[in-house]
Amino acid sequence: MSREHFLSSLGSIFSRDLRPDTVENFLNLDSLSSGVNQRQTNDAFTDKWTVYNKSSEKHKLYEMQRQWYLQLYGFDSECELAEFLRSKKIIFDAGCGLGYKAAWFAQLAPDSLVIGMDFSDAAKLAADTYKGLDNLFFIQGDISGTRFLDGSIDYVNCDQVIMHTQNPDKTFAELSRITRPEVGEFACYFYSKKALPRELLDEHFRSYCSVMTSEELWQMSEQLTELGKRLSELNVCIDAPDIPALGIKGGRCDLQRFIYWNFIKCFWNPELGKETSVVTNYDWYSPSNARRYSEEEVRALLKKNGMEAVCFHQENACHSGRFMKRDSA
Repeated sequence: MSREHFLSSLGSIFSRDLRPDTVENFLNLDSLSSGVNQRQTNDAFTDKWTVYNKSSEKHKLYEMQRQWYLQLYGFDSECELAEFLRSKKIIFDAGCGLGYKAAWFAQLAPDSLVIGMDFSDAAKLAADTYKGLDNLFFIQGDISGTRFLDGSIDYVNCDQVIMHTQNPDKTFAELSRITRPEVGEFACYFYSKKALPRELLDEHFRSYCSVMTSEELWQMSEQLTELGKRLSELNVCIDAPDIPALGIKGGRCDLQRFIYWNFIKCFWNPELGKETSVVTNYDWYSPSNARRYSEEEVRALLKKNGMEAVCFHQENACHSGRFMKRDSA
């Protein structure tokens, strides 16, 4: 199928006042937010993705993320994901970053229209990188106000993004709105709430970091990475007691992971490399918007928006799942 065919499909899902008229793979709808925190968050991710786009380590992260994606959303294999995606005419990657997942979807489902949208300048970087895929388009815009028609998307993917929007509950409602009833699905990832000491420190840190310069944030991220590396290299395990009042779960645990989950994010992964570890720490503390959810809050959000879980996944870092909307008509 030609790019013109996919462009026609893209035009069909927009409200009547907006019809893209370019055969290029990039459309800029909106790159500015009225919210101060959202503007700061967009700037942080523009900075992050611009830096990381030059990294020689990014392909190792991409492969890890693809394998993790299968676990997060209930697919036994890439082949099963491909079969699922090929049954979806229009696929939307909400908060696409550098676009590697959107490109993955487009390659797995070459007859489906795939759209990646991001509020940061990463959308343009993604468009420049993946010009060779005729079924893939990128939009710089706000995923909390997509301007798509009701029920126009067969598969909405919002992976590791929704908590960075100005109002995650509003964003969830918007992405639910555009999901096709009965046959469409909406995949979403939510940061989970951590132990109380970690939550308190994260909140203080994030407020403090909001007034730091980009250079200071990158320097701190390198220092946190070095802390994680040194703790990991101690190769010490501890038997921690349960401390329910603080949300600390007991058991045998590596010292670095115990500190990481319960007190301060000092990410280190030698397999992914130093640059990726630094970017991961930067990713956590640099955005002003980074909401965490309990399982009860996620399930309440599903109910409020008329969504049912097709699959639901939980681990220390997150809650995730695929959700379906029942037609109330």
